[in-house]
Amino acid sequence: MDQLLNQEERDFAQHMRAFYRTEIPEEIRYRVAVGEELSKDDIVTTQRILNKYGYAVPNWPVEWGGQDWTPVQRHIWLEEMQLACVPQPLAFNASMVGPVIATFGSQEIKERFLPATANLDIWWSQGFSEPNAGSDLASLKTSAVRKGDVYVVNGQKTWTTLGQYGDWIFMLVRTDPSVKKQAGISFLLIDMKTPGVTVRPIELIDGSVEVNEVFFENVEVPVENLVGEENKGWTYAKFLLGNERTGIARIGMSKVNLARAKAYAAMTRTSRGTLLDDPLFSARLTKLEAQLTALEFTQLRILSTQVAGNDKPDPRSSVLKLHGSQLQQDITELLVDVLGPQGLDFIDNAATGDGFSDLPPASVDAIRDYFNYRKVTIYGGSSEVQRGIISKAILGL
Repeated sequence: MDQLLNQEERDFAQHMRAFYRTEIPEEIRYRVAVGEELSKDDIVTTQRILNKYGYAVPNWPVEWGGQDWTPVQRHIWLEEMQLACVPQPLAFNASMVGPVIATFGSQEIKERFLPATANLDIWWSQGFSEPNAGSDLASLKTSAVRKGDVYVVNGQKTWTTLGQYGDWIFMLVRTDPSVKKQAGISFLLIDMKTPGVTVRPIELIDGSVEVNEVFFENVEVPVENLVGEENKGWTYAKFLLGNERTGIARIGMSKVNLARAKAYAAMTRTSRGTLLDDPLFSARLTKLEAQLTALEFTQLRILSTQVAGNDKPDPRSSVLKLHGSQLQQDITELLVDVLGPQGLDFIDNAATGDGFSDLPPASVDAIRDYFNYRKVTIYGGSSEVQRGIISKAILGL
């Protein structure tokens, strides 16, 4: 990629490259590199280091910790972070609620929440999806009825990622049931220690507890915790979801995982030498590398239009989401195939803790990643939705 950048951009990339590899603890970056699960402390430690140097929330307004960077610099910031195996700033804070508060919140709410959000002094959870309101989010039923100086909230949210760590939750709630569904929604901030809030874990197919159900029973929320105007929450939600899709292709992380697959293949002996010498495996690997390079070029073309001053939504971002998420799944599948029967031994022996002695480092996490990454073609806009956007906005069908 360096050959496509000007000298100033190459210097910036080198600076970020050196920063990530010297300032972020090596043990944290190692856990990312080999696919181990990160702890809450790993994520908090990393974000606070980034925030100390002004690199946690570069997409925010400068007065609240952002950077006056070009789109290419923001791309380099993220790409080099992923290549250095640095945990990204917590998305709920940095890419979701933070920009909403900075753009639509009152000065009081900005001062109250933005510094703590950037430094991860507050761990935010996302309260959007409900049991019967996922893809059709505007059908949500969780209600917030104003009674004097408080809203009384009742309802349920689901798929609340890492909600077990949450200090606060940003919520879409229905404040006016008498109007059409998009028009009666508000954006509310709730302290998760408030009486009436209950968090219940959901165990996933990979055995982890990454998501949760959150129940609200007569939860009293101060009116001053409303972001922006009442019944304008759908506008703020669309703004938030636009930020969520930034960098969702995760090209840098896919490069790291593909390199990890090659390293495992080089350790795997076959009659030809190693798995890398197998022509069928090499062809499969080469195809993935070519697809990843093509996706990166597409991303750079989109950046070039942003540099030229075009700030309208680019439908080509749907190509990034569609193919980026598919590549993420393909690479996790490749990792599992490299492990072969040893990976299946993990499934058979996970309950007893036996059967791990012959596995490559962190290969157990490769199995978990394979199951966990089934979600990436759904969140941030499912593949079916992205194909619809591409067919209309790009192909004109």
